[in-house]
Amino acid sequence: MELLHEDQVERSFLEEITAYPGGQKIRSCQQCGTCSGSCQMAGEMDYTPRKIIEMVRAGLKREVLTSKAIWQCVSCYACTVRCPRGIMPTELMYALRSIAIQQGYCSSQEDSAVFYNTFCDVLHKYGRIHEPTLMGTFAFKGNPFRLMGMAPLGVGMLFKGKLGLIPSRVANIDEVRKLMALTRPKEVKAS
Repeated sequence: MELLHEDQVERSFLEEITAYPGGQKIRSCQQCGTCSGSCQMAGEMDYTPRKIIEMVRAGLKREVLTSKAIWQCVSCYACTVRCPRGIMPTELMYALRSIAIQQGYCSSQEDSAVFYNTFCDVLHKYGRIHEPTLMGTFAFKGNPFRLMGMAPLGVGMLFKGKLGLIPSRVANIDEVRKLMALTRPKEVKAS
């Protein structure tokens, strides 16, 4: 492991993270590795969830916010459910994604950021995810030709009744929007 210079460490990063959902209990992490052992994507990540938590606590802001790991979390919540200290690594990953976009560590044109913003926009609009809207909007914001690769799956889901063509809103959409306003950074705009 390479030695870090003092100017590579941002001591205020831990304080910044504790203001977000998922960051409040990060100081109590005992580095047991339960989150990483529970993570189905840990093998694909450049840093495991345990390592991300330790890097946040060490103030390695640039390394954390430019890592692939924060975008590879699939939100299964296995880590959160199994954490013996009540830490919420899944929520922490959401916070780190938001900060990465908000502070320019991730280009808003990168696929992961485009998908994240599109997901938030669809959720804000309908109160739930409508897959055709999500994937269609995501494809047209980036590479419209990717729809051709998704078409067979979408058609199959449509014929099996697993996919609705017309989106519907949840009954209490204002409640969903209030919740989103509490957790969503101001830079991620809803349409």
